[in-house]
Amino acid sequence: MISVVVPAHNEEKLVGPCVESIVRAARHAQLNQEEVLVLVVLDHCTDSTGPIAEACGATTFAVSARNVGHARAAGAQAAIEGGARWLAFTDCDSVVAPDWLVTQLALGAQGADAVCGTVCVGDWAGYGSNMQRHFAATYFDVDDHRHVHGANLGVSAAAYRRVGGFQHLPCGEDVALVQALQDAGAVVAWSAAPRVSTSARTDFRAPRGFGATLQRIEQEGAWVLPMAA
Repeated sequence: MISVVVPAHNEEKLVGPCVESIVRAARHAQLNQEEVLVLVVLDHCTDSTGPIAEACGATTFAVSARNVGHARAAGAQAAIEGGARWLAFTDCDSVVAPDWLVTQLALGAQGADAVCGTVCVGDWAGYGSNMQRHFAATYFDVDDHRHVHGANLGVSAAAYRRVGGFQHLPCGEDVALVQALQDAGAVVAWSAAPRVSTSARTDFRAPRGFGATLQRIEQEGAWVLPMAA
């Protein structure tokens, strides 16, 4: 079994398209009908995120941590207990490509313990053309990049267990996991092949994540995107 874990905090406006894209990826012919569990972790949700996610084909369960690292870890643990061999992660403000899972698993079959993918921005609402040009000029959407995004991340269940999984961090839990994997000698594929379109929304959830980085650049003129965001 493959499991896709999506943390969510009051994402009723975005969770539907996200889950629908994962369900499409789960039906890809090259997965050979392997079971895919789409697991949305409802972290202190007070809106309709849960019912919408379930209507679109996800399984949900609730935590009340208000902590994305905790939510990802809880989802990963549930997936592993359910028998998942590969864990894929994305975010509610993102849409994955139809071959997203196929591409991750192909890299895994080639020897990767984990896959770090890139992102493209599907909606620049709230930002001007200068930000778009800056992103295009400074973001490395190519193989052998060194970006880490919770919106486009995969890891074998075995490698995940070896390093103890996600830390319960309010942000940067994805970077910490990848660093732990590297420290343990895991093979990480830095690939632009698994495609994810994400949001540049200004009502971001992680205080130092991708959206926060874009806002800081816009406000401070700090025209360098970090390698991990």
